Amino acid sequence: MNKYERLKADLAGAGTGKLKAFGNSMLPILKNGSLLTFVKAPDYNIGDIVFCKVKGRYIDAHKVVKKDANKGFLIANNHGFENGWTKIVYGKVVVAEYQGRIIYKTE
Repeated sequence: MNKYERLKADLAGAGTGKLKAFGNSMLPILKNGSLLTFVKAPDYNIGDIVFCKVKGRYIDAHKVVKKDANKGFLIANNHGFENGWTKIVYGKVVVAEYQGRIIYKTE
């Protein structure tokens, strides 16, 4: 079981899970190596940083930039690159920690 399948199972079972995210596509919000805490939510909104699946690939921490009743959610990184539309969202980031400090937190 890879880290994405584990997080997906944690969210389905417990409603929460953690994952360390790598890459610079969400700078300056998230840093490379941030430890992210996700929660399953009844709905997701524009601006939420989510764990989802787009075009058959797991996306561990990109933003919802648009919502459409038919298409679902448009997912993009923090630099304007759009991954595509999806209806499959597993959870959203509520806390991000980097080097022991909280760098992102939702209400």
